[in-house]
Amino acid sequence: MATKDEQRPLHILFFPFLAPGHLIPMADMAALFAGRGVKCTILTTPVNAAVIRSAVDRANDTSRCTEGVLAIDIATVPFPDVGLPPGVECGPALNSDADREKFFHAIRLLREPFDQFMSENRPDAVVSDSFFDWSVDSAAEHGVPRLAFLGSSMFARACSDSMVRNNALEAVPEDPDALVLHPGLPHRVELRRSQMQDPKKRPDHWTFLQRVNAADQRSYGEVFNSFHELEPDYLEHYTTTLGRRAWLVGPVALASKDVATRGANNGLSPDADGCLRWLDARPAGSVVYVSFGTLSHFSPPELRELARGLDLSGKNFVWVIGGAATDESEWMPDGFPEMMERGERGLIIRGWAPQMLILNHPAVGGFVTHCGWNSTLEAISAGVPMVTWPRFADQFYNEKLVVDLLKTGVGIGSTDYGSKIETTRRVIGGEVIAEAVARVMGNGEDGKAMQKRAKELGEKARSAVEKGGSSYDDVRRLVEELMARRNF
Repeated sequence: MATKDEQRPLHILFFPFLAPGHLIPMADMAALFAGRGVKCTILTTPVNAAVIRSAVDRANDTSRCTEGVLAIDIATVPFPDVGLPPGVECGPALNSDADREKFFHAIRLLREPFDQFMSENRPDAVVSDSFFDWSVDSAAEHGVPRLAFLGSSMFARACSDSMVRNNALEAVPEDPDALVLHPGLPHRVELRRSQMQDPKKRPDHWTFLQRVNAADQRSYGEVFNSFHELEPDYLEHYTTTLGRRAWLVGPVALASKDVATRGANNGLSPDADGCLRWLDARPAGSVVYVSFGTLSHFSPPELRELARGLDLSGKNFVWVIGGAATDESEWMPDGFPEMMERGERGLIIRGWAPQMLILNHPAVGGFVTHCGWNSTLEAISAGVPMVTWPRFADQFYNEKLVVDLLKTGVGIGSTDYGSKIETTRRVIGGEVIAEAVARVMGNGEDGKAMQKRAKELGEKARSAVEKGGSSYDDVRRLVEELMARRNF
């Protein structure tokens, strides 16, 4: 006869960092595990819960519930009072270094409600964002295995590990164009000094990265939103050379039942209404999609050149513009507003767009992206080649993966590392942007080769999450291992 523990479903706590780029894939991952019979709880704050609420509700509608218990539950805890305005609980709402410092203080204060949840609920495992580096010690105190999730590619994670271990910047001249070699990797990886955050300029950030890397190494293992066939050399490097345990379970977005509205806590932009109908009227592969995520900021001169580039490219386009670009009279080139009013060649979406639906539309033939890993992997899954325009964080590494290793994209020539708070950067000319779009979407030998490779990777991505696929099997292996550990 089965024991009570053997009958009880495995319970995993998901603890995402407070930013959409971390929250959304964590919610998708919970849906993935819930579909395999795991009881899942997502612990977050009220404002951040709203970001993932629709995705969780849809997952619960389609997952089997046990004895009336939801397959995925959202447990909310108050955001700590650290002097931020009410409702400012996530990354995109931060507009200064002072706000960011208060925010990360709040992140540390979340340990108390995390500990309380662990004591009261005793989950079988916790998938915690790597940025909660303290959670590895907290989970250990409760006897619960902690699985780290950073939400990056394995390639970017390996590059970051190389830099933390070696700090190769120390041996490189101060010249912004000096090349920095990342030692110990399967490929020769070099970035310009200006494309990396300098530990001397932000010692607090460098110390944080060191803590994160050390905490992840002390964890039970790491979960990646990737798949074996995408970056096999870096899976081998990570698990064999570095000796770290990893499960690749992505692309997790393919598990979402909420592709139209996922992440839109205030609903889709009104401009998104009719977007798919607009795309329906365009020829296959004729539209370039332009979007830079929730944390990128573009100055008026940059926006002006981007608008010029889209005009010069001659391609149809869908351009998602964040709320920061409200005064369009500052940057729209002459004639551009009139072209947009006609709606023949371009469509602007101000706010949240149904990105997965757009990328998977037959009319879309290219994607101008900041190379955030969620967007990059969504493009890979859709089989769409990319024009890469990284800004900060792991984005320059993801560009290297797309352009140099996968060969499914063209770089725009971005050389300046800086978040939306650090806004000084070189303006890239419209002619350069138009040329990059033309290369990715063109009928030349180079363009066709990129498009072919992108489609092949899209097929591999979709196969990975299907029964018998590599990601499907990694989920199964992890669930079985955690069950065996609980019942031991």
